[in-house]
Amino acid sequence: MTVCVEADVLVLGCGIAGGTAALLLAEAGLSVVVVTRASDPEESNTHYAQGGIVYRGEGDSPERLQEDVFHAGAGHCYPPSVRILAEEGPGLVEKILLDKLKVAFDRTSDGTLSLAREGSHSLPRILHAADTTGKAIEEELVKALREQPNVTLLTRHTAVDLLTPSHHSLNRLAVYEPNSCVGAYLLDQEKGLIFRCVAKKTILATGGLGQIFLRTSNPKGARGDGLAMANRAGARIINAEFVQFHPTTFHAPPAPNFLISEAVRGEGARLVHADGKPFMEQYDPQWRDLAPRDIVARAIHREMLSQGATHVYLDLCSYIPESKIRTHFPNIYSTCLAYGVDATREPVPVVPAAHYFCGGVWVDGWGRSTVENLYAVGEVACTGVHGANRLASTSLLEGLVWGERSARDILETIGECRRFPGADIPPWQYKGTFTPDPALISQDMSSVRHIMWNYVGLVRTTHRLKRAQSELRHLEVEIEDFYRVSEPTDSLLGLRNAVRAAIIVTKAAWWNKGSVGCHYRE
Repeated sequence: MTVCVEADVLVLGCGIAGGTAALLLAEAGLSVVVVTRASDPEESNTHYAQGGIVYRGEGDSPERLQEDVFHAGAGHCYPPSVRILAEEGPGLVEKILLDKLKVAFDRTSDGTLSLAREGSHSLPRILHAADTTGKAIEEELVKALREQPNVTLLTRHTAVDLLTPSHHSLNRLAVYEPNSCVGAYLLDQEKGLIFRCVAKKTILATGGLGQIFLRTSNPKGARGDGLAMANRAGARIINAEFVQFHPTTFHAPPAPNFLISEAVRGEGARLVHADGKPFMEQYDPQWRDLAPRDIVARAIHREMLSQGATHVYLDLCSYIPESKIRTHFPNIYSTCLAYGVDATREPVPVVPAAHYFCGGVWVDGWGRSTVENLYAVGEVACTGVHGANRLASTSLLEGLVWGERSARDILETIGECRRFPGADIPPWQYKGTFTPDPALISQDMSSVRHIMWNYVGLVRTTHRLKRAQSELRHLEVEIEDFYRVSEPTDSLLGLRNAVRAAIIVTKAAWWNKGSVGCHYRE
């Protein structure tokens, strides 16, 4: 197949970060191709964000927000990036989400925006749309993208690898040039064919990697695709050991580990044992149930071990009025009820689960990676804002800020950039003749998840990390061999990326000998 699609900008991912960049670039007149592996472009990490987005509270200031970010990040946050977030973020929420997209955030009876408080925030400053904030944002963002004539939205397409002339160009002298990105190979899932998409600028916005762990709040597509592709392309990756585990995901097997938002604890819910006794005060007397997520998650882990329990409980009904549970958390209430738990009558069983990747592809204040013309925004990127542990509700804000900043930088620099000749990139070479067995893919993915959960999870040790590296390296050799003789499928590509992402996280955890934030070594 010799198809080669051309665009000014290729955006891989369709959440708040990638979607914001794509929308602003298209509005400015550039041709933009947006790629998502899902059949519905709204399917993204953003869509599943129950919690809110940081705005500004009464008596709030950029300095106060910065203090809260630094506190949660365990002193590991990058000050210039935190300053950008605090100074530009609230204004962009107003300009893009409120004024442009008209996102229907919750309001009080007098019509003013309703502000909530979440863990480690010193005052209420969080905007919500009930407990489906991300969904409300994503719906309006995708609607705006669909209305843009300059946007080509490719659903059910999976990025295979980034195009880098030093690796792919037919001109072998390109290896002497600075490392750069000129697009990506894309898999059309329906046709099973891979084609080239060549662009002047490429934006990675592929989200996180929660699916490399046995328990996660993330959707199925969060396999570390962007991280793995960037690694193969030679991009710098930092802070990969910092995987944040959300303390409270629903636990009633075989039900999925869906998220119980931190906003629930912000409204007063308490973590308790089966006897109803709260326990967080002994771990953090000041913040108690609203302590930073790493502290809460490890506290639950320790209590489960000491009690010999498979889970603890989150008690809403003793601390939050029934009417507020139903109106403020309708999705949480209805989902729990569907699995036999009435949150207005009984405590909800919860366990920690992999939630947010604080590390990622190193980027500067404009979203530029170390690979020329390759940007990374959102969860796949590491701006340094989150440090060693993310402050609640800053992820959507970071995606919005760096989505806007990357678009701004591209508009200022794209005039100096020529599109790489598509003819200089060879068509995908089909070597595979073997149809991959879904059972083999499923088993290998299960192996990755169990290794990461047991050895590279909430509490890490030298022996566990050593075992994880050995087993993952062996597994990757097997998967790469399998990949090279098989016809390409989305699940096979996801498996290949997942094991690479797992190795990246494990190696980073191995080299960091101390404990900081959500990286904890015994």
